[in-house]
Amino acid sequence: MGEQWRAQFDAEVSFANGGGLRTEGFRLDIPGREITDDDLAALFVRHLGLLMVADVRISAKTIIEEPHKGGRGAAVEGSGADRRLVELSHVINDGMTTLPGWPGPRITEWLTFAASRERYAPDTEFHVARIDMIANTGTYLDTPAHRWAGRDDLTGVSLDRLADLPGVVVRVPAGIRAVDRLMLAPYEVAGRAVLLHTGWDAHFGTERYGAPEAPYLTGDAAQALVDAGAAVVGIDSINIDDMSPAAAGVRPAHSTLLAAGIPIVEHLTGLDALPPTGFRFTAAPPMVAGVGTFPVRAFAVVNP
Repeated sequence: MGEQWRAQFDAEVSFANGGGLRTEGFRLDIPGREITDDDLAALFVRHLGLLMVADVRISAKTIIEEPHKGGRGAAVEGSGADRRLVELSHVINDGMTTLPGWPGPRITEWLTFAASRERYAPDTEFHVARIDMIANTGTYLDTPAHRWAGRDDLTGVSLDRLADLPGVVVRVPAGIRAVDRLMLAPYEVAGRAVLLHTGWDAHFGTERYGAPEAPYLTGDAAQALVDAGAAVVGIDSINIDDMSPAAAGVRPAHSTLLAAGIPIVEHLTGLDALPPTGFRFTAAPPMVAGVGTFPVRAFAVVNP
């Protein structure tokens, strides 16, 4: 364990709704040897859970090298301070290709900094962009309304299907196209975000990304995920279904998962940076009524 520090201080608190609080010789864990009175006051308020605080005056402050005792102020070992966030989304750029042959987004300016100056006070300016795009752009979420008329759209899928889900990564060996039921058999998927790591995201933005040999999930495997109670299913390939000419436009994975109310996240990336389990997954789109798909900022939280 490295050096740990605590502050000893007196505090005088006044509340916005009247009244006050005084402490003497209070000790509090702090993140390092140096801390300002303002930062210490914020830690003190958070530690005690004080509401409607108008002002905190710190006095008689001394810094002591002493093991942390725990609390809601400074992070201590095991608190999750070492967690990391893993980006799982592609960047959306002007004119980019997500699905070959489908239009790319157009990103322009609706209000420039220069044009905004006449609307605001001197030295105050703003920029507002405009994006014209189809909903299937970048890394996006499919809801049941994407496949089935009258089913839940972006406003109808609850957050417990989209955010802070325990995740599991299914590693698909190189050269394997069809992710079948047997490949999923070793994994516990109930209530989890099941992310299929094929490595096909390496071809994103190139002609090869839409090639017939792109990996996919079979209809039988999709049914297995439904039966096992998966919460959401994602893939880092061009489509969760087989897009080769042999498939003749049939979409059994989409049909099965979305019929069961299981959202799909397509065009993921960065799954190689995730552990097999032990992470939380989020892919939440805005609530747009009447729309069945939309780009998401997909990411994972990995705790040590």
